[in-house]
Amino acid sequence: MFSAQAFAALLALAASPLLVRADVTPLTPAPGDSFNAGTTCTTTWSGDSNSTTAWKNMAIELMTGPNLDMIHLTTVATNQDGTQSGSFSFPCPPVTINAPIYFFQYSAPGTTVKEWTTRFTIASSSGQTVAAPNATQPESNDPIPWGAGALQDPSTATPAPSFAADDGDAPGSVPAGGVTPSSTPASAPAKTAPLSSPSGMVTQLSTSSSVPATSSSANASAPAASTTSGAVAAFSFNGQMGVLSAAALVFTAFLW
Repeated sequence: MFSAQAFAALLALAASPLLVRADVTPLTPAPGDSFNAGTTCTTTWSGDSNSTTAWKNMAIELMTGPNLDMIHLTTVATNQDGTQSGSFSFPCPPVTINAPIYFFQYSAPGTTVKEWTTRFTIASSSGQTVAAPNATQPESNDPIPWGAGALQDPSTATPAPSFAADDGDAPGSVPAGGVTPSSTPASAPAKTAPLSSPSGMVTQLSTSSSVPATSSSANASAPAASTTSGAVAAFSFNGQMGVLSAAALVFTAFLW
């Protein structure tokens, strides 16, 4: 007789291909992080463990705005290897509205997925900050603080890379143009990186096999758009159906 243990093993085997998924994972800035303008801003990530190509030539952009209408401010890095864990540092630019309304977006030409850090603060050079101007998201009314910041000197901005050109009107979970990220930026200070540096800025790059232990975790102010939940739910449902179908076929085969 076909044992329950054997059936469970076959079920796990059938399900495993459906559960495999990996992308670059932004780790910092984390909730509550703040950087003074003119000091060093740093972002770290865990590399994509499932592909040696998808997250090659990764770009990192400084973003602001609400979840459903993200605003590109400048590209701070390009040609980063997102298949390896690492970090990138650059001088924090002076901004208008020194509040927890900024985040980094990670993208790469080899994938349609985008990843975000959680929101963090860029303070004034003396460390002064204000609260986020808006307490809730404009369309969903989710209690996720946000604001629309700007570079004090827009002429220093580096445009978004061509593969991330739809950033300006990208909704939180499914940016315009069909890009489907796996997560959205968290709203509170911190789910999400040109040329090696923006114009007039000196950069310091460090890529290694390990990253700081700090990791961004979901929190009440995380800008996870409601559409993200729907997409995840749909994926989970389809995945479960696929698992059950595969298991049923395997089980039927053994019965015969």
